[in-house]
Amino acid sequence: MSIIKSFSVGEGDMFYIKHGSSNFTIIDCCMSDDNKDEIIKEIKTESKHKEIKRFISTHPDDDHLRGLAYLNENMPIRNFYCVKNEAIKQDKSDDFDEYCTLRDDSEKHFYLSKGCSRRWMNKKSEERGSAGISILWPDTSNKYYKEELKKAKEGTSFNNISAIVKYSTGDCTVLWMGDLETDFMENINKAITLEPADILFAPHHGRGTGKVPKDWLDDISPKLVIIGEAPSKDLNYYAGYNTITQNTAGDITLECVSGETHIYVSNYHYSVDFLDNEYLADTYGKYIGTLKV
Repeated sequence: MSIIKSFSVGEGDMFYIKHGSSNFTIIDCCMSDDNKDEIIKEIKTESKHKEIKRFISTHPDDDHLRGLAYLNENMPIRNFYCVKNEAIKQDKSDDFDEYCTLRDDSEKHFYLSKGCSRRWMNKKSEERGSAGISILWPDTSNKYYKEELKKAKEGTSFNNISAIVKYSTGDCTVLWMGDLETDFMENINKAITLEPADILFAPHHGRGTGKVPKDWLDDISPKLVIIGEAPSKDLNYYAGYNTITQNTAGDITLECVSGETHIYVSNYHYSVDFLDNEYLADTYGKYIGTLKV
């Protein structure tokens, strides 16, 4: 069994995976003075007995690294995963400075690229098991990606250097795409191979500007699309797909067990009609149903 949690943090992203192995993974960071202590307390509790802890940064935009300095102060990051880049910002922050320090620390960073491997991210050993994480993008030789790296180095754009992260338990497969934008995804359409996945966290928080191209959606065939937090007027609601919208659901917790994923939310008034009801207890918030995978 593994647990995936998507925190409701306003217009930003922050997740963790409590793996069934001895791994614990945080993906992105977005904390404020109002929630940072509560979030860190939970992460410390949930990761307490895990031997391998890693932080994956999809890309260095503020809404994906806000609170990073505080997180690193209170829960030191020893394994920092990001794409190799030279991003700068004119209006720097303590959190971006922290990102750059971790990104450039040869003893802590691991640079993500398509097909990369690392013990125990996706390689097991006699000592411990794999986290089940693989990286589908970036292809660092791709011309469109190189153009986006140049923009990041100039400090003008960061979304399209996002990594595509896949997590597979053997029963459930989940995809994250950071803040990739539709135009860029269409440009790299033929440069990436996507296979079916059960759950997709919609890129760019579900905004229309990050709508996943039809060819990709056809390949992924997600059973569930989770739409993040952004102004409702900016969202694309992925008509024709089963969706959960974090604007109204609040925190979302996925309990991945053999052949099914139990789903819980923090808003006790939220419900959907496409999940099976196994009448489970409200263990991680309100149980809203089970997705067969």
